[in-house]
Amino acid sequence: MQNFWTKLNKPFFCLAPMADVTDAAFRTVISKYGKPDVMWTEFVSADGLMSAGRNILLRDLEYNENERPIVAQLFSSNPDKMEGAAALVQELGFDGLDINMGCPDKTIEKQCSGAAMIKNPKLAIDIIRAAKRGAPNLPISVKTRLGYNKIEIESWLPELLKEDLAALTVHLRTRKEMSLVPAQWEIMPKIVEMRDRLAPNTLIIGNGDVTDLEDARKKSEVSGCDGVMLGRAIFGNPWLFSAKEHFPKSMNNFLLKIFSARASRAVQGSSKYVPSLKEKLLVLIEHTNLFEEKFKGFKSFAVMKKHYKAYVNGFDGAKELRVKLMETENAGEVEKIIKDFLVDNKI
Repeated sequence: MQNFWTKLNKPFFCLAPMADVTDAAFRTVISKYGKPDVMWTEFVSADGLMSAGRNILLRDLEYNENERPIVAQLFSSNPDKMEGAAALVQELGFDGLDINMGCPDKTIEKQCSGAAMIKNPKLAIDIIRAAKRGAPNLPISVKTRLGYNKIEIESWLPELLKEDLAALTVHLRTRKEMSLVPAQWEIMPKIVEMRDRLAPNTLIIGNGDVTDLEDARKKSEVSGCDGVMLGRAIFGNPWLFSAKEHFPKSMNNFLLKIFSARASRAVQGSSKYVPSLKEKLLVLIEHTNLFEEKFKGFKSFAVMKKHYKAYVNGFDGAKELRVKLMETENAGEVEKIIKDFLVDNKI
């Protein structure tokens, strides 16, 4: 088995899998402007991949070579379906397979998947073993939470660690807490100690309330975890994982003319990359075009719009520009509105 996890420098930083956010279009943008050490797909139904609707779901498993190492995340409560889907993930050339055992979405839990697995450790183990049977050449990892209604790390996490996982990501909240309380990073040292005792080769990744790379480094140093996963901080900020200057290579002549050398800048002495307003709006256009190219006819254009509030904020005219963008129906309309805004405001 080729295990890319063993080759990562510590601490390493990962992009969290987020439904209707970290799709193939956004990951393409992220891998270009600030690639993390490990990338995840959105979570995908293993049952769906084993059904007649497979071709539609395969869109969610598209990736490009620049995203490597890339991990496919699946969910299921059916060991046979997980085994078959895992074999497909291996065939598609992914670097790893992750099993979602922490999603609190009620529709997922009704399928006895996601966070519902916390209440059924025996089934969780069956699912892990099924994934290993289906993808014997891939490292298998799990993403979960501290517990269901209460913190259950002493009863829940050991069951997972005994399965010799390549990595275990722990969102430091319970399912009941959702994201309504601060992530409990003070518990991470106990999880690391448990790992050291039960499964020294399993990497531990912390997740929850991580604002940027500097914050991630501090949390890793204090808690002792091997890696940190960042999620919501990526909204409107494809540069999250990079402090380097980037000059977009694939722009038409109009965009090249209005893009200045001053558009990209990093704060001196800081790990945080701060794009200019121009750069953010130009990348918004690029992101939208990619979304339409990859998902037209498969996903509603409204899915793309959830990014606009994050890209378009904190400057004069942002609210008015957002309103216009929320009324658009395709990438062409978005590009025209932003071009007009840049020209009208002499940006």
